[in-house]
Formats: sequence, C-alpha cells, structure tokens
Amino acid sequence: MKQLVLTFILLLISLPAFAADDAMFRGNPEHTGVYQAAGVSAFTRIKWKFHTNAAVISSPVISGGTIYFGSDDHNLYAVDLDAGTLKWKFKTESRIPSSPAVLNGLVYFESYDGNFYAVDAAAGTLKWKFQTAGEHRFTATHLHGSMPVAEAMPDPFDFYLSSPVVWNGAVYFGSGDGNVYALDAASGQLKWKFHTGDVVHASPAIAGGTLFVGSWDSFFYALDAAKGKEKWRFKTGEDPNIHNQVGIQSSAAVADGVVYFGCRDSNLYAVDAASGQKKWAFNNKGSWVIGSPAVGDGKVYFATSDTGSFYALDAKSGAASFSLNFKSWPLFSSPALVGHMVYVGSHEGKLIAIDTASQKTAWTFQTDGSVKNGAPYTKPDGTPNYEAAFFDFFYNDMVVGVDKMMSVGAILSSPVVANDVIYFGSTDGNLYALM
Repeated sequence: MKQLVLTFILLLISLPAFAADDAMFRGNPEHTGVYQAAGVSAFTRIKWKFHTNAAVISSPVISGGTIYFGSDDHNLYAVDLDAGTLKWKFKTESRIPSSPAVLNGLVYFESYDGNFYAVDAAAGTLKWKFQTAGEHRFTATHLHGSMPVAEAMPDPFDFYLSSPVVWNGAVYFGSGDGNVYALDAASGQLKWKFHTGDVVHASPAIAGGTLFVGSWDSFFYALDAAKGKEKWRFKTGEDPNIHNQVGIQSSAAVADGVVYFGCRDSNLYAVDAASGQKKWAFNNKGSWVIGSPAVGDGKVYFATSDTGSFYALDAKSGAASFSLNFKSWPLFSSPALVGHMVYVGSHEGKLIAIDTASQKTAWTFQTDGSVKNGAPYTKPDGTPNYEAAFFDFFYNDMVVGVDKMMSVGAILSSPVVANDVIYFGSTDGNLYALM
C-alpha cells in the first residue's frame, strides 16, 4: 500500500505543471492580470515561436497543455504548449483580434465576421455559433484631427474585439453593434443583451455577480450578470477639441471592491464597485490608457499610449509609487504581473520586463518584425519617427501610417505567463514563447 501511494505521488510530481489561472483574458473573471507562476527574471532564450499568416493581436490563453489564440489570418489556433506545434486550427470569415476563453471543453471567441463561436477544445470542431447585429469599428468625424472634417471615419486604432468572460454557466462579451451579450455557455442561446450608446470592444469583467464594462459612448457600466439589468453607470471625460479622444477601450480589473479601468480621456479611474462613485482618477496629461490595468499587492500597474510610460499607483489612494518613461512607441498591451515582475508589450515590437522591487527595466526582447523593419521608424535616440510613418493629416495617410506601425512587429497582445515561460503574439504573425 505504501509503495502504491509513493508511486502515485511520484506520478503527480512528474506531470507537467501548468498555471492554475482561469483560461480567459487577464487570467480570471475579475481581469486582474495576475498570474501564479515563476516568471522570467532574466531572459535566456526563445523556447519556440509559432508563425501564422497575419498579425496576432489576440492575447493567448492556456488550458492544460494547449495554448489558444486568434490571428488576423481568420483562424483560431490550438498549439501544443510545450512543443509549439499545431494541434488544430479553426477557420472563420474574418480577423480574430479577440482573446478566447476556455471552459468545460469549449473555446469561446469572437470574429470580425459578426459571429461568436464555441469550438470543441480538443478537436477544433464547431459546437455552436451566435450571430450578432454585425461588427464595426468606432466611427466619428474629424477623427484625431484628420481631414476631411465632416467625413465619418472608422478608427484605425480600434485594434481589438471584446474578449469573452465565462461565469455561472454563461458567456459574456461586447460587440461593435453596441450590445453586451450574455449567452448560455452550453447551447449559445441568448440569455440577455444590454444596449449601450456605441461600440463595445472592451472586455467585460465579472465580480460578485456584477458585470463591469466600458463603451465608446464614454460611459462605464455595471450590470447584473444574471439578468442584464443596469446597476449604475459612470461618466468619463469629453474631448474639448472635438477630435474624439473619448471612449473606453480598456477592460476593467476588479479587486477589493474597486473597479479600475483606463480611458481615452487620459485617465485611469478607480470606482467603487457597489455604488459607482469615483474614488480617484489619475491623469497622465494627454495620453490614452488603452491597456487594462494589472492589480496586485496593493498596486495598480498600467501603461500609456503616446507618452510610452508605465505607472505603478497605490490602489487605495491613486498616488504614484513610481513611473518609467520609455520614450517609445505607444503601449497598448496590458501588463501581466508575476511576483515582483511585470511584462508589457510595445508598438515598437519590444517586450519589456519591469522589476517592481528595483523599479527598473530588467530586460527587453525584440520581435523579428522589429529587428527587420523597425529602423526607419525609430530615431537614433530611440524615440518614434512619426514623420516617417504619417505623411499628412488626411485620413488615408493615417490608415497607411498605422499599417507602417504594425509592420515593425508591434506587441498589442497581452502577455500570459505559465511556469517559467512568457507567451504573447506580435503583428509579425508570430506567437512567442520566451524563457
């Protein structure tokens, strides 16, 4: 009997150890971005990289020995976590820049074809799909000051689709049709939908039976997750220059009864989860907060776009503990927190590892696309060469400029950490695994 028990224990020890985090965007329904893993204090090597045929904006999720992610080549991929080899891929009719969620043998995700999918996690076969009223990007006139002034313009910086959260037998997500949807996780039947005033590409978080999500209508919503009824809404800032620097792309993180989220009005907000009352707001003086904050150990960590800065704030007061200015391309990627290490990606195609104890950069990694194509768009001092990317303030030139920015292997994907490996996607088409 003792030998049998010993054998069983040894078998358990020999099995691969994977992160116990929930397999969904930001690691749990509260979207705190905290991972229970060893992390990588010093980069040693690329464990593997898996190439798709288009940009990987989707953030990967891990379930068992498989990593799942979407690509702009229209496919959802299932890749062996250890070997980096393809298990299966599932084809849709358009890009998949949302992050999947995996639970009870199903993978849930949204595509730009206007469908929400549930696919068998082991076989990659369709279980069900749900058609929304259709996807589109946030659209406004005189967008970011571009010409012509009166022309309605889809925002080329609206990179993401909403990533689903699974809770209590339902799957929840936002849509470009302005709705937040709740579907039965097993059948795909509509449970409820809630209409906001504009595009919802932020990813809903759930805590204490309440769903939290922001919309491009500049409101942040708290909904009863079971019934879809509004509990409260919080108004963010307006743009005095009428260049549409408004709306919420950032997904919320919920911790200790407080909801934290970023906004295009340059603020990181902390709002009471029960009442919707503002506790504090941190203004970074003119730069969007697109990524979702990571919250742990009494701190809130987030990055900014144009200013290329990283902040650590006291979670209760909003006071800055420290900040780092990378003077780089924008940071849209959401930070991943592992112990005293934070990992975040940049538009320049660099993964930045920050040691929160020393409050310094520990190491950086440059993607293949950044190494190959980054030089023309980076000045000798390391700052972005926007003049080389953006020729004029005409809308067409802004679209071309964004494509040039994407050509440098930008990391818009948010890192996921399991054991001693960091996983993330890049616009060079690769999913990277770093050790």
